[in-house]
Order: sequence, then C-alpha cells, then structure tokens
Amino acid sequence: MSIFSRFRDIVNSNINDILDKVEDPEKMIRLMIQEMEDTLVELKSSCAGKMASRAEINREKDYLEKTLERWDGRARLALEKNREDLAREALLEKKNSQNQIDLMNKDLEHFAKLIDECKSNILQLEQKLEEVRQKNKILIQRGRHAAETKQARTVMKQADGSHAFQRFNELEKKVEMMEAEAEMSSYGLSGGQNSSIEHEFDKLESETEIDEELAALKKSMKGKE
Repeated sequence: MSIFSRFRDIVNSNINDILDKVEDPEKMIRLMIQEMEDTLVELKSSCAGKMASRAEINREKDYLEKTLERWDGRARLALEKNREDLAREALLEKKNSQNQIDLMNKDLEHFAKLIDECKSNILQLEQKLEEVRQKNKILIQRGRHAAETKQARTVMKQADGSHAFQRFNELEKKVEMMEAEAEMSSYGLSGGQNSSIEHEFDKLESETEIDEELAALKKSMKGKE
C-alpha cells in the first residue's frame, strides 16, 4: 500500500466506528497512533523531496536564463560584426534555452501543486492524529474510572456481607465494654469518707422532710377535733 493510499484510509476512517468493533480499543488506538506517526514521517519526507527537486529546477532555470542572455548578446555581437550566420546559430541556441526554460516553468507549476497538496495532507493527518490522541486520553481516563468504580463496588459488596457486619458488631461490643470499664474505674475515686458523709446528709435531709410532713399532718388533724 502506497503512502497516499494509507493517508486516505486514515483520514477517511471513522475512529468511533473502528473502536466500537474491537475488543481492545486502547490497543487499537496505540496501533493507529503508531501508523499515523509513521505515515506522517513519510509524508514529510516526500514533501521535503519535492521541495528539494523544485529548488534544483530553479537553480537550473537560473543558469539557463543566464545562458539565454549570453546567446542573445552573442547574436547581437555577430550582427554587429556582419556575421549573420553566427547570429543565426546564437539565436538558435537562445531558442533552445527558452524552450528548456518553458518546460521547467511547467515542472515548477506541477511541483508547486504537489507541494501544496502534500502540506495539506500533512495538516489533515496531524489533525487526525491529534483526534486519536485525545480519544486515547479519554479511553485511559475511562479505564481508570471503571477500575476505581469496580474497586469501590467490591469494597461496598464486602461491607454489605454478614461477615463484615459480624466484625462490626464485635468491634462495637468491645468499644462498649471499654467504655464501661473506664466508667467503673473512676467510680468511688472521691474516697470512702466523702461517700459516707454524703449518705449521712442525704439521710438527715430525708428525715427532716418526713418530720415536717408528720408535724403538718398532726396539726391538721387537731384542727378537725
């Protein structure tokens, strides 16, 4: 397959359709990028060759134009010296040079079109290559997202299992036990004497309330007699 046939196939290809038909899109994109880069190198090399050929033709044309001027000068000189025969020969050489220049001008026009077309092809291929590279970035991001989603779902699935809940319940009971032990460890730290005094005052306050209530009850009963 020639470079230009490959170029046309690449540029006219629908990237999305190709990726939809393969099992490993990321691998396919890597292959496409490699082929595009290789084709781009060949296109640039071909364009450089055409530009070099055009430059060579321009050099030959410059030389022929100087040659033409020289034969024109010789024809004039021959006429001045009454050498019409030499003037004729000089004009014949001048005509030959002009014919070659005309052919070269046609070649230069042809090369100009080829070079413009080649540059346009390079630009199109670079745009297509950028499109594929962007697709590759998107695919990589999608692949990473899919892996992260899969991992998250696996973790959630494991968390939803009875074994996970059993471990969680055991851990919760252990924490509750630690909290109870901590609470009991501080119980009675104020000292036995202080605790006894608190109890005595509570008892006195309770007895006082009962005495007051009893006195009030007796007083109300006396009033009814």
